[in-house]
Amino acid sequence: MNAQENYDILVIGSGAAGLTLALHLAARYRVALISKQRLQDGSTWFAQGGIAAVLDETDSVESHIADTLDAGAGLCHPSSVRFTVEAGAAAIRWLIHQGVDFTREGSDYHLTKEGGHSYRRIIHSTDATGRAVHSTLIDRVRSSDNIDCFEQHLAVDLIRQPDPREGRFRCGGAYLLDRSSGEVALFQAKTVVLATGGASKAYLYTSNPDGASGDGIAMAWRAGCRVANMEFNQFHPTCLYHPRAKALLVTEALRGEGAYLKLPDGSRFMNRFDRRGELAPRDIVARAIDHEMKRLGADCLFLDISHREPDFVREHFPTVYNNCLQYGIDITRKPIPVVPAAHYTCGGIMVDRYGRTDLDQLYAIGETTFTGLHGANRLASNSLLECLVYARSTAMHIDKHLGAVQSPRPAPPWDASRVTDSDEDVVISHNWDELRRFMWDYVGIVRTRKRLLRAQHRVKLLQREIREFYANYRITNDLVELRNLALVSELIIRSALERRESRGLHYSLDYPQLRELAMDTILVPENFANQRQFI
Repeated sequence: MNAQENYDILVIGSGAAGLTLALHLAARYRVALISKQRLQDGSTWFAQGGIAAVLDETDSVESHIADTLDAGAGLCHPSSVRFTVEAGAAAIRWLIHQGVDFTREGSDYHLTKEGGHSYRRIIHSTDATGRAVHSTLIDRVRSSDNIDCFEQHLAVDLIRQPDPREGRFRCGGAYLLDRSSGEVALFQAKTVVLATGGASKAYLYTSNPDGASGDGIAMAWRAGCRVANMEFNQFHPTCLYHPRAKALLVTEALRGEGAYLKLPDGSRFMNRFDRRGELAPRDIVARAIDHEMKRLGADCLFLDISHREPDFVREHFPTVYNNCLQYGIDITRKPIPVVPAAHYTCGGIMVDRYGRTDLDQLYAIGETTFTGLHGANRLASNSLLECLVYARSTAMHIDKHLGAVQSPRPAPPWDASRVTDSDEDVVISHNWDELRRFMWDYVGIVRTRKRLLRAQHRVKLLQREIREFYANYRITNDLVELRNLALVSELIIRSALERRESRGLHYSLDYPQLRELAMDTILVPENFANQRQFI
């Protein structure tokens, strides 16, 4: 029997964005908060560095805006950047009010500096800021009587319904796979908010947890929403290189506190690529590491902070210190072997400053979106800032307008009467591995048109197999995620083929020059090309 639930607001995603929005609306509305695994299993929990905001009197809003625009390589939307930066301090004050314990230096909060920033403006909780923020917000959510949390529930698809009042379409809820029982439940709500994170699991090597499979982007696209700038996937320059380590990011804050990037012979190299050296923006650092690894045939390069005092290193970077120590690396005594890895999706579902998408009553916030903030390359520690600022502005918009929104029409329950259990799960596993490997090889840090066309051909073949599985067999978590990853990978490849220049995170050997006119890459779902778009 398929369960059916009805709420005022359905929030799909339990990271900083989803939790923040839910807490802002729980006083007046019934909220369902959906997490595909446990509440703490998303990317927010693993964020190390911190949150960028203007909190020091020597810093300024204009400087933070300038740094963001510079990192974004001409593609940031200035209005979005100003909106986000100006709202940053208030968002931090809200987190402090919730009980987040940020690191102090005497009576003041300690601010650090990361690549691309002109001032120390990164507020943090040692090197585990995400965990401090996430755990605090989770505690607040669990204590709310108006928020029902559904863990181990994976969103399968959105419900798209006609809106008779305006001759338009609206979102009326979603179908959710209960990963524990294998059943698909119907959740309906007046408003649905996607806060599902990014899509870095499309790549073989990533700093992201397993859930970063682009679910929100894929569902929104299938429901008729445009996406933008999907070609810009940020590769974090420094993830631990070790055969037993998985998705272990080494925070950029180490470089902010003086760590050096070195070749296997112990020499530094970043000054050959950028005057800012180790503090250059992430796209430049990642390409420099990739270049040197390929030039030398090296499996990894090294990040060295052993010249700093051991007590300083252990005090400021306890997470990195302890994680590396598990693999026999004492970072106070020797350098850390590192490689770049897919880290952050800079494009996504097109939204306005209130999180509205092209589909009525469907909002989106956080990494799953394209707001215009990041441009062609995200400035370090602007991601959690974006989650907080847009979650708060979206919550205010929903609160203001939800009273006039009618309940959605009843939707049919999920029909699984004509499918069977698959005995070919090995095919899904193989396709998953093949997809992530050719995305890494052909659509990675450095691209060519030939590689992109080869990847496009391969992804279309995979999608045919996936459609056959989806139509004939009972859905599973792996099948749903593979379906979404294949679609998002197609969107990344299409966007990369359309951008015939090198800008920010998109670097093409065929088009190494920067075009004079900076333009977003906007993709429109073919079946919905004529629908009204208001963003």
